[in-house]
Amino acid sequence: MKNNGRLIVFTLVLVILATACKYFFGPDLDWSGFSPVIAIALFAGFIIKQKDMSFLLPLLALFISDAVIQFLYTQDMFPYAGFYSGQWKNYLILMVATLIGWALKGRSYTSLLAGTIAAPTVFFLVSNFMVWQATTEAVYAKSFSGLMTCYEAGLPFYRNSLIATLLFLPVILLVYNYLTKKKAVLTLA
Repeated sequence: MKNNGRLIVFTLVLVILATACKYFFGPDLDWSGFSPVIAIALFAGFIIKQKDMSFLLPLLALFISDAVIQFLYTQDMFPYAGFYSGQWKNYLILMVATLIGWALKGRSYTSLLAGTIAAPTVFFLVSNFMVWQATTEAVYAKSFSGLMTCYEAGLPFYRNSLIATLLFLPVILLVYNYLTKKKAVLTLA
């Protein structure tokens, strides 16, 4: 199989992986947030030369996984909807991970580690701030204390997304480098 064919198959595997993680881990609060989507976004920022196209891979992975979950939800086969009000904000925040990938390039272990920490952290901070800000019911007080309570409630999701990014990004890079360069290395050459 030529490189383009391998990369198409690789992309499909990433989309399937994102969907499977959402399906198996999403309903369990102890595992919720364990997904390769942030790692995929970082990876796309690392490797895709056309800046506008680098957003396509992570957005495609997230959208298809959400569509599958939505279908399963409509068939009473999954506990929550794949699409919901305000979800577009998550898509925008995910693009920040791709921007972090652009900035870091993934050419050293230091930049990989920085990306695996920065991307989930930014996602956690921004998404929880938006939840706190948008809450119309009395879930979180509109005060610094309420914001901290919102962040505290999101810590399990943050932990899982951080662990997932630390696990999935090296695997994605190893497989990509092997498919394209026949070298099993973590950094991009």
